[in-house]
Amino acid sequence: MLNPAPSEVKYSDALLAWYDRHRRRLPWRALPGETPDPYRVWLSEIMLQQTTVKTVGPYFATFVARWPTVKAMAADDIEEILKAWAGLGYYSRARNLHACARFVSDKLGGRFPDTVESLRQLPGVGAYTAAAVAAIAFNRHAAVVDGNVERVVTRLEAIETPLPQAKSAIAEIVQRLTPMDRPGDFAQAMMDLGATICTPKRPACALCPYMSFCRSRAAGTQENFPRKAPKARRPLRKGAAFWITRPDGWVLVRKRPDKGLLGGMTEIPSSTWSEDFDIGGALAHAPLRTNWRKLSGEVSHGFTHFELAVTVYAADALVSTKAPPDCRWVRLADLDGEALPTVMRKIVALARGE
Repeated sequence: MLNPAPSEVKYSDALLAWYDRHRRRLPWRALPGETPDPYRVWLSEIMLQQTTVKTVGPYFATFVARWPTVKAMAADDIEEILKAWAGLGYYSRARNLHACARFVSDKLGGRFPDTVESLRQLPGVGAYTAAAVAAIAFNRHAAVVDGNVERVVTRLEAIETPLPQAKSAIAEIVQRLTPMDRPGDFAQAMMDLGATICTPKRPACALCPYMSFCRSRAAGTQENFPRKAPKARRPLRKGAAFWITRPDGWVLVRKRPDKGLLGGMTEIPSSTWSEDFDIGGALAHAPLRTNWRKLSGEVSHGFTHFELAVTVYAADALVSTKAPPDCRWVRLADLDGEALPTVMRKIVALARGE
């Protein structure tokens, strides 16, 4: 283990003193003097990956109300987890969430392991999540590094190496800074500092407990950090979606394959998405042969590795129309309760003129 320098001990002391006065009240965070609930810590950390605290709040409340323990989540079906997750994005997280809940419930008696190494063995738990749960839930000494922490550290030490190349150096610094006696509080303090004071733009340096230690602040270059490598251009994929309704208020939907992008989620029947998609031949992908009409406008959506543009077609079906083998009819009134990812909700909104 890397030992902190005396100045780094001062960093930790200053931050913890600030945290004791200014810590955020978050629904998954234990209050001072309370013992953290590993289930709530784990659930929040999975939800917060690539997602903001503001967005996660309502979802977290829904999940803990419906599944108050890991055993309760494990006992339910993945389809129910996906429905509750719909709109939160990065849907592999929901599938991994359920797989992890079942593993912990079935193999570990409903108790989460308490070390980074053992947590890494759980489905869907990577290096960051394992460190966060170990530190926050079990007070283990672990370097917890998210985007907020990366920003704080690169500014504190004026790290010129761009991200992601600087990640290993940042983790080494955080490992040294993390105190032995309050590692969980330190991890949460660093996150709070990045979220509320050391923000991407116009950081409130005058309120920062690291103000007198921060190298970039001393040079007046704090907003230049972290350095980032140029982003590669994301390709544009295209496709078509098919909105077909019956006069009695039902709409045709389909479940996507369990593996792959948006796996297991509900979709408005769609074509494949590709850069060379031929919109002229879009109707060849339609789930039913009928009189389709092209709707005005286009649905745009950004995924991690590509941009998507979807043309939407609409049609009317008879009440007697049978759903194709891979599709099913759903009441329009019940559509919001389906496991519709955000891109599909955008398609629904365009089709309904919302």
